[in-house]
Parts: sequence; structure tokens; C-alpha cells
Amino acid sequence: MGRRRVWSPAVRTLHLLLAGSVLGAFFTHEGGGRWHEWLGYVALAAAVARLALGFWPAHGQGRWGPHHRFDDCVRSPRHTWRYAQAVLARREPRHLGHNPLGAWMVVALLACTAAAGFSGWLYTTDRFWGVEWVETLHAVLGKAFVPLVVLHWLGVAHASWRHRENLVAAMVHGHKPGDDGNGNGNGV
Repeated sequence: MGRRRVWSPAVRTLHLLLAGSVLGAFFTHEGGGRWHEWLGYVALAAAVARLALGFWPAHGQGRWGPHHRFDDCVRSPRHTWRYAQAVLARREPRHLGHNPLGAWMVVALLACTAAAGFSGWLYTTDRFWGVEWVETLHAVLGKAFVPLVVLHWLGVAHASWRHRENLVAAMVHGHKPGDDGNGNGNGV
């Protein structure tokens, strides 16, 4: 089957930067002061860059490897529901890139990161400093990462086990074996 490059260095670097900065911000939320603030800014910048990359019009292999838009793998709710049913029935197809559930998880994690970063920044401004709803929103978004990250890890573990491939290693080196059997090389 051979190996196929799935995720570009830019996607992999942003993934690592996002994961590290979000975890760092989460663990410094109590008494982290400037560390929490700067890690939040790094997470916000990485999320915005990743969102921009997901909408960027470039496709194909190119110099930096494959680049896929969000519309390559983020499917409709109906399509995603059918995929979820196939997962429960243990008949889900393998995807070279993100499967429909994984693609929506990317969207959820990026949206949560961007909203948490923006609300955190907002709270530092003169106009919104001490405003309770901004502080509450930021705290709720910070806590929302826990179930999202757990679901993300469970999804990665499940897909790795079901399709006998190491998705963590693929995110590190950017390659996966072959294709999904349908010529589907999509993945954000």
C-alpha cells in the first residue's frame, strides 16, 4: 500500500503548538499570572492560524506536503450522524485524513480555543476588566476543554485501534499507510 503524506509540517506544528499552549494555559489558570496570559495568546494565535489554513485555497502536495481545506472533510450533520452509526455498528470506513467525527472535533477544539483566547484577552481590557459575564464565559470555555480533549483522545485511540494504525505517530511524521480504499485522501 505504501505511505502517503497526510498532514503538512504547518498543520503538525500548529497542532503541537495548540496542544502545548492550551495544556499550559489550563494548568496555569490558578495563579499562573503572566504565564497563563501569554500561553493563552499563543493558543489564540495558533488557533487563528490553523483556522486560516483550513480555509486557505491551496490544495495538493506542494512543497510543504498536502493541504486540505475544512470543506474537504467537515461533512454535513446527516453524513456525520451516518458515520457515527457506522462506528457504533463497527462498520466505519477508514479515512486517510480526518473522519467526519474527527473533523468536527477539530472544529470544536479550534472554536473553543479561539473563544477562550478572545474572552481572556477581552477580560484584560479596560472596558471588560471585572465584568462578570466575561470572566464566567472564559472559565466555562476553559472547563469545556476537559471533555473535548478526553473525547479527542478517545477518538484517536479508537480510530488507531479499529484501523490498526498509529494516529499519534502519523501526526508526528505526517504519513499514513496508503489510502482509504476509495481514493479519499481528505483530511484537515
